[in-house]
Amino acid sequence: MAEFDEDTVLTRAVEGDKEAFSALYERYVGRIYNYVLYRTGSPTDAEDITARVFQRALRHIDHYHFQGVPFSAWLYRIAHNLVANWHRDNSRRQEVPLEDHIQWFVSGNHPESALENGQEMEGLLKAIRTLSPERQHLIVLKFVEHLSNVDIALIMGKSEGAIKSLYHRTLLALREVLEGKE
Repeated sequence: MAEFDEDTVLTRAVEGDKEAFSALYERYVGRIYNYVLYRTGSPTDAEDITARVFQRALRHIDHYHFQGVPFSAWLYRIAHNLVANWHRDNSRRQEVPLEDHIQWFVSGNHPESALENGQEMEGLLKAIRTLSPERQHLIVLKFVEHLSNVDIALIMGKSEGAIKSLYHRTLLALREVLEGKE
């Protein structure tokens, strides 16, 4: 499968072709892992949940039918549900230490600049953590996964208009939190 034609590969996977499913796995495992990691904050749990996402997808691939929902959105929905179960089972709301998983590159050799940027990033991450889980979910999909509003709407089970509205309200809430800290 040198050239990746997702429709062809997906059709073959739905028909039971394990090699085709393997190609889908290779294409999406990194994205799903990163998504789960940002939502749980635990590399070990992210590995476990990611494995379960693909086990569940493999078990139910024969039930997947394209109905305006791309395969990636189907995977994100599975991941979202498993992460929600993980949070419920752990009966705690764990803060996600994004700064432990993101490398920030500072241009120049000025330690003051690096310190200032680090403090700004820490403030932003603290502000994001004050948001509801739904808004944090939106932030991860938009800014970490770089998904479009259409894809986010499919993953979150909302209309594109609802996502735009939620995005706008989320940015306003972030601004209020950040301005309140100054």
